[in-house]
Amino acid sequence: MGKFIISKRASGDFQFNLKAGNGQVILTSQGYGTKPSCENGINSVKTNSQEDAKYERNTARDGRCYFNLKAGNGQIIGTSQMYETDNGMENGIESVKNNAPSASVEDQTDL
Repeated sequence: MGKFIISKRASGDFQFNLKAGNGQVILTSQGYGTKPSCENGINSVKTNSQEDAKYERNTARDGRCYFNLKAGNGQIIGTSQMYETDNGMENGIESVKNNAPSASVEDQTDL
């Protein structure tokens, strides 16, 4: 089962990573100024992850593929890792769809 990990960046911003059951990071958030806004981002991923139209598929300059998950307002709420192939990217999207809705949340900011 997937897991959202909340952590704090060196800048003081909060962020989350969505990890698949195997521990691999499949989605990384932007930086948030507060923990509640980071938690709202997690809820947005859970809500929007099931709609294929919310995934923006991209190709980086080096030819690798990645995707952004967007909220209803069009704002990016998470970005994937880089994939060597389109197929790998599509598998990553399916992993987000499968893991996000029931993923637990682990707060590592107080450790």
